[in-house]
Amino acid sequence: MSLISPSGSRPEEARAFLDANPDIEAVDIILTDANGIGRGKIIRRHELMALYENGRHLPVSIMGLDITGEDVHETGLIWDAGDGDMRAWPVPGTLARLHGTLPARGQVLMSLHHLDGAPMTSDPRHALRRQVERCAARGLHPAGAFELEFFLLANERDAAGRVQPARAVLDGRASAKTEVYSVDHLLGMEPLFSDIYAAAKLEGLPAETVISEYAPGQYELTLNYRTDVLQAADDLIRLKRIVRAQARRHGLTACFMAKPIADYAGSGMHFHVSMRDTEGTNIFAEADEGAWKPELLHALGGLISTMGESMLVFAPHANSWRRFTSQSYAPVSPSWGVNNRSVALRIPAGGVKARRIEHRPSGVDANPYLVAATVLAGILHGIEYRIDPGPETTGNGYAADTSEAVIPRDWGAAIRAATASDFLKDALGADMHRTFCAIKAAEHLRVARTIPDVDYALYLHEV
Repeated sequence: MSLISPSGSRPEEARAFLDANPDIEAVDIILTDANGIGRGKIIRRHELMALYENGRHLPVSIMGLDITGEDVHETGLIWDAGDGDMRAWPVPGTLARLHGTLPARGQVLMSLHHLDGAPMTSDPRHALRRQVERCAARGLHPAGAFELEFFLLANERDAAGRVQPARAVLDGRASAKTEVYSVDHLLGMEPLFSDIYAAAKLEGLPAETVISEYAPGQYELTLNYRTDVLQAADDLIRLKRIVRAQARRHGLTACFMAKPIADYAGSGMHFHVSMRDTEGTNIFAEADEGAWKPELLHALGGLISTMGESMLVFAPHANSWRRFTSQSYAPVSPSWGVNNRSVALRIPAGGVKARRIEHRPSGVDANPYLVAATVLAGILHGIEYRIDPGPETTGNGYAADTSEAVIPRDWGAAIRAATASDFLKDALGADMHRTFCAIKAAEHLRVARTIPDVDYALYLHEV
């Protein structure tokens, strides 16, 4: 007898998939942890129906792992909980065939639940679902999309041990130039991007424009807008997996570090978000262009007022903080502006109907579920308390106030601010907040006690 899936998945989806794909031999089942890492299992074809009928037991400790896969006991999810099993259930609509696998495999995203069906609230996807439900209770329905920036790197380091841009897949041509917006440069990666688009089509992902970005080896893929923000975050998780897998098949490394090359811009994960009411009207859209709606201004005010305590979500790793340098297209202050890429919160050009906020602080190394949950909470906070965002920033946003009191200036300060933040605890939920902050504190300690090569270069023979 089948159980009722708390995720809304139905066995009919699995049956239809198996019938349409008789050659599929196995399926990757993917649970996303606090760092955005996919963890789970590869099951055989004959196990898929049981997954949809009864879920799959997975240990709760999966949600308490650091970036290396080590247990973080301070999360309370390891021995405090006896490392017991929870039940993972498929996310409806994410079961799809994978491109280029041999033997043929599929993939499905999962969400974690207690054995009685209640959400396991250290699952990042549930944190976002909770904020979407909060919006719905106020008659609001968020829509959005993420942009994916990344580097394509050679598997081999250069003579100095540094990472280097990948050679063109088409003909092996090398380039160390920025190549921003160069279409000819994109042609060199055409076989890889063709496979990425083919894989996205198989998974039903609305992958759209690709550009050569503002650093050697850097690219950007955009995703079409979704009226369901949960689906938009699922899209980003799946697109990252596609890019990584297809790059690997072509002998390259797809890099989602925020700042892999010191002298060039890092990679962001801009989040475009708008709000619709129960009639489907965009509440940010003004009647006359430039006459800003109070809801839009208050949303900006909420995001600005909570940005400092939220920065750990947007910049969760040691490397994340190397991205924030002046004039590098990564905002260094909580500012807003119109058609201005030097601010944290940009209102893009493009007309009243498409009015939205482009949230720019997050690096591509951030977890999209937690980013979206925190952004939605900030918007609701601003609307509820009618927070004034202050004057629009025009011109150079890097010249705005960058004091420690506004945005933390390093990873350690961000961890302290996030841990003490009642706003972030409410935005993520108490369990997810505790889990996330404990994991980040453990990773900070790991980095702090590691002696980097630069220490030897500077001090070994000098002091």
